Amino acid sequence: MENQAEPSYQSFKNIFRFSLFSIIGIFMFFIPITVNGKNSIPLDHFVTWVRETVGFGASVYVLIMVILGAAYPFYNKSWKKSTVDLVISLFKVLGAIATVMVVFNIGPAWLMAEDMGPYWLNLLLIPIGVLVPIGAVFLALLVGYGLLEFIGALMQPIMRPIWKTPGRSAIDAVASFVGSYSIGLLITNRVYKEGKYTKREAAIIATGFSTVSATFMVVVANTLDLMSIWNLYFWITLVVTFTVTAITVRIWPLSKMKDEYYSGVGQPEVMIKEKRLKHAWNEAMKTAEHAPNLGKNIVANVKDGLLMAMGILPTIMSIGLLGFILVNQTPVFDYAGYIFYPLTFILQIPEPLLAAKAAVVNLVDMFVPSLVVVDTSLETRFIIGTLSISAIMFFSSLIPCIISTEIPIKISHLIIIWFWRTVFTLIIVTPIAFLIL
Repeated sequence: MENQAEPSYQSFKNIFRFSLFSIIGIFMFFIPITVNGKNSIPLDHFVTWVRETVGFGASVYVLIMVILGAAYPFYNKSWKKSTVDLVISLFKVLGAIATVMVVFNIGPAWLMAEDMGPYWLNLLLIPIGVLVPIGAVFLALLVGYGLLEFIGALMQPIMRPIWKTPGRSAIDAVASFVGSYSIGLLITNRVYKEGKYTKREAAIIATGFSTVSATFMVVVANTLDLMSIWNLYFWITLVVTFTVTAITVRIWPLSKMKDEYYSGVGQPEVMIKEKRLKHAWNEAMKTAEHAPNLGKNIVANVKDGLLMAMGILPTIMSIGLLGFILVNQTPVFDYAGYIFYPLTFILQIPEPLLAAKAAVVNLVDMFVPSLVVVDTSLETRFIIGTLSISAIMFFSSLIPCIISTEIPIKISHLIIIWFWRTVFTLIIVTPIAFLIL
């Protein structure tokens, strides 16, 4: 039946939509260019330009999004769903209060300190708040007109055996690494709701591919004085991250999640045995034929982007600040570090207790571990620099990001996945660090 219907999809309109929109999407997300001495993807340059153009308006916009995000759980009554929802909702309210104080520069001195409230506002809230809805516009071009299906058919022989996800998930993985985990999650959530990922596949992608972007890796590398070996750091981190994902998909809790679809009925990838390129092209044409017009697609994606921004910005501020306070002002993480101390000691990582503390701190935020080990040996800095990317889970942003999607995964399971990822990353990257440094 499918072969008989193929000719109807081969039209100039479909080829034009697929080609033009996919090229624009690829360019915006995946082709680094240099502007004013900064090398990054066009989307990042565009977001930077928007931020610089609107100036203080970016802070006002983020403030509005944070306040709306804090109010939304009480508007739609989602705070009543569970204890976790109640706690997250309260953290959102605290985040909104803190954001108001930081934007208007009112409040205690510790909150106004440069490495506290202003740090989270300028380095996390504003970039993410501006990036997500703008990224959603170009996301409509990237995944709405056949490119997802085309790449999926080609990548199926690699993605399925290694990571147990559809070939189309390769787009998510690349989008996270070169763009942003928030954009990657936006793609994952969108595709999951369309019935193209199962619950388990969406959870694997969200917890295994949605790491921080390559541009943020530069920030980590700069902080840890690793830029002189940037290519080594980038490629080893990339390989370690996806190797760890290949392991975690085979153990609990991911291995036991059900292959159920969002609405009960899905659109699973057809397993291709021959003529892969031809099949990929036909799937792309079929998607282009049935895709909504560009305006509707952009509106739907921007709506998702704004809701995600509202969901994550208040918790980034509140949980991130709480983590910073616990790290800098209390011995909580000094004691918590003993969770990984036996492992760091056995692996003979230099400064094993400090490395163990950094590993635990990573659950709060992916950048703070770099500050913990900034004055240690090159091997320790390299190991923790890799770990901060490969562990993926952190409460200041990614975990609230995942919770704000429709992907049904418990916080307790996210913490367990973080633990496994930390353990396996340390085991894999430590001998590599000793071997190459």
